[in-house]
Amino acid sequence: MISCEIHKKVRGRLFFTRFLKGKLCFYFFLDENAVPLDLKYGNMNTLSAWISAARLRTLPLSVSGIIVGSSVGNRLYIEELLALEDMSLASFGSPYFFKTKIFWLAIATTLGLQILSNFANDYGDGVKGTDNEDRVGPKRALQSGAISKKEMLRGIIITALISFALAMLLIYASFGKAYFYYTILFSLLGLAAIAAAIKYTVGRSAYGYRGLGDFFVFLFFGLVSVIGCFFLYTKDIFLPIFLPAIAIGMLSAAVLNLNNMRDYYSDKKAGKNTLVVKIGIDRARMYHLFLITTAMLSMLSFALVEYRGAKDLLFSIAFIPLFVHIRKVIKTDNTELLDPELKKVALTTFLLSILFSLSQIL
Repeated sequence: MISCEIHKKVRGRLFFTRFLKGKLCFYFFLDENAVPLDLKYGNMNTLSAWISAARLRTLPLSVSGIIVGSSVGNRLYIEELLALEDMSLASFGSPYFFKTKIFWLAIATTLGLQILSNFANDYGDGVKGTDNEDRVGPKRALQSGAISKKEMLRGIIITALISFALAMLLIYASFGKAYFYYTILFSLLGLAAIAAAIKYTVGRSAYGYRGLGDFFVFLFFGLVSVIGCFFLYTKDIFLPIFLPAIAIGMLSAAVLNLNNMRDYYSDKKAGKNTLVVKIGIDRARMYHLFLITTAMLSMLSFALVEYRGAKDLLFSIAFIPLFVHIRKVIKTDNTELLDPELKKVALTTFLLSILFSLSQIL
């Protein structure tokens, strides 16, 4: 991270230091004068490079499943307690899931896993040469040289350890010492999530290079995120929760599909066999419509099954930007121009989860 530039070969002892024109200079005392030894930070924008590598725009999407699973799980948990006490929800007060320890630990764990995935993706594609001058999206940290391979690998290891530690705290907050087998199961799920985050592009058997990225995104961002978080509250399985889990998983896969449609030509040239590369752009477009429409139908199905009033359809407001997005995908021939749509779908999914959670606590 720090590179040294010695302007002259000097002998002497360290005398004093100072900042000079943004560089940290160590002055050596000589017989006649002091010569500065510049310790110029390899990149004064190192922090911004790590922030860029974390890809903050992906974070709202990653927590959408946590919001959905927590809102339903906490509502049903409170309703069960009320039934036992023969009280009404109005007399008890609204079940504010966002005030629970489980919710915030789940958010922190998910953010850690998402950042880990982003670091690993940067490293994997950078090492394999997939991130090159043909790539359409923003330059990655390894690709630009802002972060070295060794530094990124260290960042991956540290982020993985932090994510696992957060997962353990989350599991203990939910199960404590009373649910040993659940603790083992969710610990294994945590390890699997860390492995999946890393193996997307890292290693010879990287599943992202074999067209399996969509499946794992659907699995972990949808089913595991929503149903897993729901279970942390209720310690039970509720079949209708699979519907919003499918919806969030489908929308998350749609974001990845957009990314792969945008990078179709560069991925194909680099030998990264994403699902889009395997099926082609035209079928990828139809697949994308399937993902979006299935997500919307799944949310509507849950609302019908669990209908308590018009407020349960509050999330449907998020369908408006999704319809606009579908039209954009159909009419855009040059898939490289779909890059702005990634952010739109990710934020729309986040909006949908917020609106859905509001319907659970109003």
